[in-house]
Amino acid sequence: MKLAMIGLGKMGANMVRRLVRDGHELVTYDVSAEAVNTLAGEMENVTPAADLEGVLAHLDTPRVVWLMVPHQFVDQSIDDLLVAGLDRGDLVIDGGNSNFRQSQERGARLAEAGIHFVDCGTSGGVWGLENGYSLMVGGSNAAVALVEPALRSLAPAANTGWGHVGPIGAGHYVKMVHNGIEYGLMQAYAEGFELMQSRDEMQLDLHQVAQIWQHGSVVRSWLLDLIEEALGDENHMATLSDHVDDSGEGRWTVHDAIDSAVPTPVLALALQMRFRSRQDPSYAGKLLNAMRAGFGGHAIRPTDSSKDKTS
Repeated sequence: MKLAMIGLGKMGANMVRRLVRDGHELVTYDVSAEAVNTLAGEMENVTPAADLEGVLAHLDTPRVVWLMVPHQFVDQSIDDLLVAGLDRGDLVIDGGNSNFRQSQERGARLAEAGIHFVDCGTSGGVWGLENGYSLMVGGSNAAVALVEPALRSLAPAANTGWGHVGPIGAGHYVKMVHNGIEYGLMQAYAEGFELMQSRDEMQLDLHQVAQIWQHGSVVRSWLLDLIEEALGDENHMATLSDHVDDSGEGRWTVHDAIDSAVPTPVLALALQMRFRSRQDPSYAGKLLNAMRAGFGGHAIRPTDSSKDKTS
């Protein structure tokens, strides 16, 4: 199929590459002209656009436009597309980490103009190009059908790793909870390794421990793979700060748990520990950052050697 990708950052650019590899045609746009031209120069079947009018002009109706922009810019992107000529029957997909309530509002607003909307929670980080993306899709049956060929190409396999999980908002809701769980898993690993690191008399090789747990252990996972990789490079660990950012989804998960009166103490405390990381250095914080950089390519603050006591 032919579709547009707006937003060519770490995720968007690799999604274009994976789609083109599977035979799709892409029209691409980004506020960075360099990003647009670089990607178009890599492969055939990528048409660069200088503006949103150009994006829509290169698409056949119904036009399918996939947004991979930070959630703060989704509303502006939609408004700009409407001005550029987005029309009845066209489809907008928000593949970023938007709040599910905002997705519901956006879907209702576009429906008034006869435009389809799909919210697609997207997980896979910088490794999605090779391994595929886990896709949690919300929207009507008709809207999802329009983009299904692309969803099948982006997923790890055509029939697995993606799913139409419910109406508009459901995709981003499931992704929000996914990220809340991710916070808890990462915090548990980080605390466990910090506990072992504190036992000097054991003389533990934590890199070895991670390697052992990778094979057959009930706690084996991709996150543990990233820990093993990080612990295998002492120089890399020494450069890491333990200041761990949060991008919003963990907060939204905890807020929803409060609104729903559902107890989620592990998820709530994992979020609180990210706040704590911004106060005093800790070994656990370093490992949290190593995992975030490993799966998502998230930027990491350099260590402050004047305060760091764990290097």
